[in-house]
Amino acid sequence: MLVLLPAGSPLLKGERYEQISQNSTASRDAYSGVTIQPAFFFDTRMAWLWLIVRLYVGYQWIAASWWKLTGYSLYIGSFGRPMRGGSWVFSTHSGAGLALFINHSIAQAHTTGMFPQVQGWYAFFLQYAILPFTSVLTYVVTFGELLVGLGILLGAFTGIAAFFGIFMNVNYLLAGSVSINPILIVLSVFLMLAWRISGFYGIDRYLLPFLGTPWTGPLTADTDAPEAEYSTF
Repeated sequence: MLVLLPAGSPLLKGERYEQISQNSTASRDAYSGVTIQPAFFFDTRMAWLWLIVRLYVGYQWIAASWWKLTGYSLYIGSFGRPMRGGSWVFSTHSGAGLALFINHSIAQAHTTGMFPQVQGWYAFFLQYAILPFTSVLTYVVTFGELLVGLGILLGAFTGIAAFFGIFMNVNYLLAGSVSINPILIVLSVFLMLAWRISGFYGIDRYLLPFLGTPWTGPLTADTDAPEAEYSTF
């Protein structure tokens, strides 16, 4: 979806939030003077769609971390009920839940067949690099999921939070846990691609213009850069 806007359009002069996409990602056609940008990822009028995606993905991460943190469910259908195994952290058996998950993953690598559900190299990694440190990594997993969920839900550093969410999803997949991980990976990839506007209805609306980007610097000051004759979002 491409939208052509004449110079002087309010969308071109709008809040400094939009300047991120204008200053950092515009590719200009030298012959036609047209800037080509996919509206899906750059136009703030599409931000409502990413808000819906954020609410779903953020909820899933917070619910996943909440039962590890408290031992109780936030999932629809089992809300408020105690989860089997109880809390993963701040208990006398911290690390036991993660160790059980890892041992189950390692066992899947030894199943018969050419393509086991867990690859041998990843099972080796789990057994010798993760399993000995489950008492510490349990806290990393629990609070990592919580921070990712809060970042996506509140729209704070949305693209970064989505990236670390994908990192955890991929590791869960490699460990043999499919569940909704593929769905979250796809949605999080789109959140990363739309990082300029995915947090527009959230903290990023104010945070990104203040911090700017490494290649543009902060965007809190007005710029006198000339406007293009046409632009697309």
